[in-house]
Amino acid sequence: MNPLNPRTALLDLLARTSFRLGNFTLSSGAKSDYYIDCRTTTLHAEGGRLTGLAILDLLQEHKLHPAAVGGLTMGADPVVSAVSIASAWRAQQDPSAALIQGFLVRKIEKAHGTGRRIEGFLEKDAPVLIVDDVCTTGASTITAIEAAREAGMRVIAAVCLVEREEAGGRAALEAACQGAPFLRLYTANDVRAAHVRQLPQH
Repeated sequence: MNPLNPRTALLDLLARTSFRLGNFTLSSGAKSDYYIDCRTTTLHAEGGRLTGLAILDLLQEHKLHPAAVGGLTMGADPVVSAVSIASAWRAQQDPSAALIQGFLVRKIEKAHGTGRRIEGFLEKDAPVLIVDDVCTTGASTITAIEAAREAGMRVIAAVCLVEREEAGGRAALEAACQGAPFLRLYTANDVRAAHVRQLPQH
């Protein structure tokens, strides 16, 4: 068992497994001297556990009680599963803790079967949390927020693991949240600093 609290332990793992220095082109087309691939952490066995627990702690801190958590496939997929599974684990330890169901938002509606854009939990007027791994422009998170609202659900907050703090990103997300809080576990600078601390000292 890691003696660190989930948020601190998750930052250490992100810095070790997900952060890279170099020359990169982001999905937005912008250039960057670093890249954060959160999926190497959120799909890691311990990383997934820590992701779920850290977000549950953040929700408790802000007194948020979503019925479900969801996000745009595929960056959000392991985060959604981690939070939902962590809520079930917490409920086993504490019967008063609520279960948080999960849903995934497709980038486009599927052309077969039910033709749904949202897979998993879907209840009108339900309070839901939108999650993402890395927020740069906020486009993926905003797409998920809009899809959840179009399906009749009520977005009470959005959370990302790492906010890159790019120009305009937070403003766009806060506008899309329409008064609901936009929260983050870490900034990219937090992850960079933790990564540098882990480098061998000469």
